[in-house]
Amino acid sequence: MKIACFGEMLLRLAAPDRGHLFQEARLDAHFGGAEANVAVALARIGTPATLITILPHGSIGDAAIETVRAAGVDVSRVMRADGRLGLYFLSPPSGPRGAHIVYDRLGSVFAVTPPEAYNWPILLRGVDWLHLSGIIPAIGPEAARLSLDAIAAARAAGVRVSFDGNFRASMWARWCDDPQPILLDHVARAELLFGNYRDISLLLGKSFVGDTPEARRQACEAAFARFPQLSAIASTAREVLDADTHRLSARVDRRDDWFETDAIAVTQIVDRIGTGDAFAAGVLSCLEDGCKAAAERGLALASLKHATAGDQSRTSASDLEYFTTDASDVRR
Repeated sequence: MKIACFGEMLLRLAAPDRGHLFQEARLDAHFGGAEANVAVALARIGTPATLITILPHGSIGDAAIETVRAAGVDVSRVMRADGRLGLYFLSPPSGPRGAHIVYDRLGSVFAVTPPEAYNWPILLRGVDWLHLSGIIPAIGPEAARLSLDAIAAARAAGVRVSFDGNFRASMWARWCDDPQPILLDHVARAELLFGNYRDISLLLGKSFVGDTPEARRQACEAAFARFPQLSAIASTAREVLDADTHRLSARVDRRDDWFETDAIAVTQIVDRIGTGDAFAAGVLSCLEDGCKAAAERGLALASLKHATAGDQSRTSASDLEYFTTDASDVRR
């Protein structure tokens, strides 16, 4: 199985040591981007992954490509053009203060490249799954057309589509007062949806609660009824105790089956960014093994990502195996 991940790469500039932006004279730099993060997490655990994106010519684009290539991602479908790489600035959480993100991605090479530049029959050759997210259409109307073109080409080629809602309110607010119809068009064409009961509420315009497993199942059943193409929904539930301690559980729903893990404590958190992408990689890598296997692997990858700085997972297949057997002792 080979999974193609399509989306924009960004350079993240973060305040060091959980400080405020520009409180110190330096910023920590990491490459990221939701779909690239999924590709890296997949490749590191041994699932073949390829990245479809466009990056600028020059040393910054070269460095971005090298970060994913070094993880084992196939970068043969990465295009290059003149332009700039999008940025985002992060103030990490600390104590009672939550994380804060500011985007600087207007006019990036990904945002300004027209949909016609992508030769989808070639880009999707040999691919079993196409994974993308709601971040692409949030960029602007041309990007929304681009992501729908990608999904249409995937379906025409018999490639299965995985869509992560990844709702970014600040991005949508810049150009679209009502993203619901656009997101409906995307989810209606997907087989796998990453989204919880809140995402389903946004899509269906109906309020759902998520305080029990049965209530979360009710939201999923409503989504299955609305989207005939949809065969699976994956989500996490997070309880934030403070910046260093969360409780996390995961679930995967199919039309005739579902499984939800127990919540586990995630402590001494280094970096929460990218944990949802690691979860998506875990689910994609073993969805065919059933709801239980997919939910448990997704939870393991997401939990381990909390211990890694930057957007991208560094969990290997052996790390994953150790986590699922006995994570309490020291490996020697």
